[in-house]
Amino acid sequence: MKISIAQQNYHIGNFEANTEKMLAAIELAKKEGADLILFSEMSVCGYPARDFVEFEDFIDKCYESIDTIRKAADTIGVLIGSPTRNPGKKGKDLFNAAFFLYEQKIVAEIHKTLLPTYDVFDENRYFEAASSWQVIPFKGKKLAVTICEDIWNLGDNPLYTICPMDKMMQQEPDILLNLSASPFDYTHDEDRKATIKSNVVKYKKPLFYCNAVGSQTEIVFDGASLVFDKDANLCGALPMFESAMQVFECNEDGSINAPILEPAASLPSKELNPAHLVPELNIDQVYKALVLGVKDYFTKMGFKKAILGSSGGIDSAVTLAIACEALGKENVYAVLMPSPYSTPHSVDDAVELSKNLDNPYDIIPIKEVYESFLHTLEPIFKGLPFSLAEENIQSRSRGNILMAIANKLGYDLLNTSNKSELATGYGTLYGDMAGGLGVLGDCYKLQVYALANYINAKKEIIPQNMIDKAPSAELRPDQKDSDSLPDYAILDQILYQYIEKRADPAVIKALGFEAALVDRTLKMVNTNEYKRNQFCPIIRISPKAFGVGRRMPIVGKYLN
Repeated sequence: MKISIAQQNYHIGNFEANTEKMLAAIELAKKEGADLILFSEMSVCGYPARDFVEFEDFIDKCYESIDTIRKAADTIGVLIGSPTRNPGKKGKDLFNAAFFLYEQKIVAEIHKTLLPTYDVFDENRYFEAASSWQVIPFKGKKLAVTICEDIWNLGDNPLYTICPMDKMMQQEPDILLNLSASPFDYTHDEDRKATIKSNVVKYKKPLFYCNAVGSQTEIVFDGASLVFDKDANLCGALPMFESAMQVFECNEDGSINAPILEPAASLPSKELNPAHLVPELNIDQVYKALVLGVKDYFTKMGFKKAILGSSGGIDSAVTLAIACEALGKENVYAVLMPSPYSTPHSVDDAVELSKNLDNPYDIIPIKEVYESFLHTLEPIFKGLPFSLAEENIQSRSRGNILMAIANKLGYDLLNTSNKSELATGYGTLYGDMAGGLGVLGDCYKLQVYALANYINAKKEIIPQNMIDKAPSAELRPDQKDSDSLPDYAILDQILYQYIEKRADPAVIKALGFEAALVDRTLKMVNTNEYKRNQFCPIIRISPKAFGVGRRMPIVGKYLN
């Protein structure tokens, strides 16, 4: 049996475009002689559609798309993903479903059993879990179809009490098929491969896995669809972060007519870091995820051009380089806004960066704007000493200038804050925290440096001085980040333990970190939740990003 995997980038709610992509893939699969084509989870409407699925019209349009695709499923079997209504309504109104189409009919409707409700997932909010399981007879074979999370419980996952694959194995399927929308994070690639492989090892059946690709606001889907033969040899791997399509032939004995990419006996050779260290990044994957995140956000929102503040610091430099890669250098406008406390080398570095990238830029000093604010506020400030208020006036002046240009010229503002800053509240609301999309908001400071070195791997794009100099907001004389924050080499490790690992304070201290420093750091994280709650969407590249996947009370007392 020839099975085509169509790894595609969908647009949530853009039924016409999504359907058009699938129809084109079906026609190509027919020409390539495929018996069956496999698409990803919720391919009809895009994933995650969230509260869109609560609109009757949205579900109606899903059914209209399914009906259109059904007509193209004449000589080929087609597996697509969509929400579907629950006629029994014993629980939720909907199922997360896969539709098997053949001979212009809906041959089967498969419902998802395991509904993830953690981190960025909220499926129990919308869907009813499957309560029956059946294999699909097709061209002399029996197909076991599952949806994403359904293959993540091999009987030992404490989140679930049912193993849908065990249920279907009682019907002796020949081939396992999985429609998935599994997001990228820098710890997930090998885990995902190992999980899929474990299913093959357990059930001794070939498995075809189709994952979504593309960015949906903050969530990036990396594709990387996989094919394993019955002996758990990896025989197919579609590329990461791009749309792709490939046909594989599955033989009668469960082998695959394709070269073995990774023998079953091989295991990932990942060297584990000590528990207190932030994991080493696959920096190429992270860079591509961020580029895709920016590109898809602009494309799907209908934005054409980006603007950002270029400070001469490492964060804005990396953001600018990523934006130029994603959108084209001519579509990224950098604005340099030196204040009375900006050093000449910061301006020089920012100019050199834009010259290296060949993107448009302008220099707009904020000295007069800043002094105008001080003059206006003088009767209120009454000669009080220079403080955070004056620092933040500079940052907010820059934010106003950037937003004014964005509004006037039709740009969207990219935010340049990193995760270390956002975690500790080291940023100014409505100033340097302004923006429509946070590009580096899920990258700790040292990870930003790693990205800078990656960008410079072939030639110097980011001036070396930007990488070497001590980071500073330059809002007062001789200011350094280290005046307000612990050293990033220590801070990032503490933050990773608390945010990604959800480690208790005592556990973090037991790793050897100074107790007072741990207490100070965690207090900064918790007391600044109100700032992050007002922040723009952040491109997710870690297992626990700020935003929809981390829900903390703003007024909580814990650790404050």
